[in-house]
Amino acid sequence: MTYREPDPITVEVILNALQSVTDESFLALMKSAYSTNIKERHDHSTAIVDRRGRLVVQAADSIPVHVASVLGQMEALLAKYPISEIAPGDVFVANDPHEGGGTHLPDVAFAAPVFVDDVLLGFVCNLAHHADIGGAHPGSMSGGMTEIYQEGLRIPVVKLYRAGELQSDLFEMMLLNVRVREERRGDYNAQMAALRYGERRLKRLAETYGVAMLDAVFDQIITRTGARMAAALAEVPDGTYRFEDVMDDDGRDMIGVPIAVTVTIAGSRAAFDFTGTSPQTPGNINIPLHGTKAAVCYVVKALLDPEIPNNQGVLDAIEVTAPAGTLLNCVSPAAVASRAHTSQRIIDVVLGALAPALPERVIGAANGANTMAVFSGRHPDTGEEYVYLETLGGGMGGRNDRDGKDGVQVHITNTSNLPVEAIEMEFPLRVESYGLIPDSGGAGQFRGGMGLRRVVTPVGHDCLFNGVGERFRTQPWGVFGGAAGAGGQFRFADGAGAARVLPPKTGNQVLTAAEKVIIDTPGAGGYGPPSARAPEARDADRRSGKFSDAYMAQHYSESTGDD
Repeated sequence: MTYREPDPITVEVILNALQSVTDESFLALMKSAYSTNIKERHDHSTAIVDRRGRLVVQAADSIPVHVASVLGQMEALLAKYPISEIAPGDVFVANDPHEGGGTHLPDVAFAAPVFVDDVLLGFVCNLAHHADIGGAHPGSMSGGMTEIYQEGLRIPVVKLYRAGELQSDLFEMMLLNVRVREERRGDYNAQMAALRYGERRLKRLAETYGVAMLDAVFDQIITRTGARMAAALAEVPDGTYRFEDVMDDDGRDMIGVPIAVTVTIAGSRAAFDFTGTSPQTPGNINIPLHGTKAAVCYVVKALLDPEIPNNQGVLDAIEVTAPAGTLLNCVSPAAVASRAHTSQRIIDVVLGALAPALPERVIGAANGANTMAVFSGRHPDTGEEYVYLETLGGGMGGRNDRDGKDGVQVHITNTSNLPVEAIEMEFPLRVESYGLIPDSGGAGQFRGGMGLRRVVTPVGHDCLFNGVGERFRTQPWGVFGGAAGAGGQFRFADGAGAARVLPPKTGNQVLTAAEKVIIDTPGAGGYGPPSARAPEARDADRRSGKFSDAYMAQHYSESTGDD
């Protein structure tokens, strides 16, 4: 095939074809998985990376924070294995944040090189959050762990397959060190199936267009994304913008863990400096630098050009710095299991900093976390071990022209809820109630979204509960006069109604069959002063049943339907 420089139409056609490869690989993984966390909640991602390790295309439903793990793994992979040591049929696996480019251990990343006529075109990659990866506590995510060794099986970048041959000893070692081994085996096999599907599809594109053309298009996609992001940044007023917020705690001894940012906009460049942020903590809320970069990229893309592809071009347009050994650039052996909560607070802090520059695009602080709940035990009928993990949504912040959404995952986590039916079919648990929390959205010209309440009790057995939450001690703030949303809470309640409040980050709590756990997730902050809320919106609030008379009177100086 005669090579020619790709014209814009060819680039667009191939970009959409690449997008379909990642989207269909995403579905293949979802439909092949064993665990509810993947097949129902869709806590996984797929991507295509070029031979230089640059992210080219990510599936539309991928998780933004997973960008960090994909790029981190590829950086570690190419540093360890020169191209001459990578062969057709190889499959690489990694999860370790300190040695394998990951962000926390439950996210296990796979990558397979794609060769066409002995030429390395790039890699197909996927990542899935496994419901357990071993360690001190079931689910591998609870608060209180103080070093990476407690959090589960650490996998540096290694070859799980060599030239198409499964390294069975390595695979069995991976399975031996986790709970619910057969579920892990099924999910790993689903990741392999998605890789092979993506590899076949990418090779088919290479047969149509040629390796040289695809390689040139990869460059064009990244370059075009970088140019669009630079142009969008040039529209932001030049200046220096600062903001600081705190995380509730680290799950150990630290209360009020600060995150600070200074954003400098100069022409088409943006620098994000997190100097002034807390040193890395004893508890497991630390995050590697590439995780911090992924969070910043998400904000910049969401605010300035949501439609551009999420690839290396976004990273190329910004600069992110954080001192080594701090919360946002941790070093070994820092514990990192709850890094998603830190990612969410990074996003809030960057939004707060950019609010003066982009008042019509920012939103009130969202629920600030993906409130994590893990139930584990043995099924009373079968005696088999189970681990049920879920991260629950909450409120989305109010916007400049509409209310925030109720009961959703926000920002960087982007997963689905787990339906009640799926929980009760797969686990010996009963969901006694599931709904929105009244009065939890922050008042404003446009109110913040509402948090969720899920009440769960074990059926016929005692189980362990592990929970990790944020915005339990601090409320999600509003912007431009909007009120704060309500915080969250974990509670155990007995049959008589007596309840005890658990810490925001708690591990291995025994939940008896006579008790229930009440999980309240945070709401979100409002946008603009409540006094500016339109009368018809107030009427809708009163009719909705979501807000009490006391709430309406407090925030809108009313207790009746009269304006």
